[in-house]
Amino acid sequence: MAKYLVTVKPGSSKEQITETAPGELTVYLRARPHDGEANTALIKLLSKHFKVPKTSITITRGSHSRTKTIEI
Repeated sequence: MAKYLVTVKPGSSKEQITETAPGELTVYLRARPHDGEANTALIKLLSKHFKVPKTSITITRGSHSRTKTIEI
């Protein structure tokens, strides 16, 4: 199990994942933070990036914040 500190930038014009430091990611999402849309898009993008199923990614802290802790 790996833990990552993720900073989410919702409403971006691009969807991109950038590793800022070991264990820290910045994720740019097109989705807006409304009704959990950004969290759903985040999990979908991370599952493609790490090549794991969406069900193996959980947001352990910060589900309503731009700074989140996720476990894969």
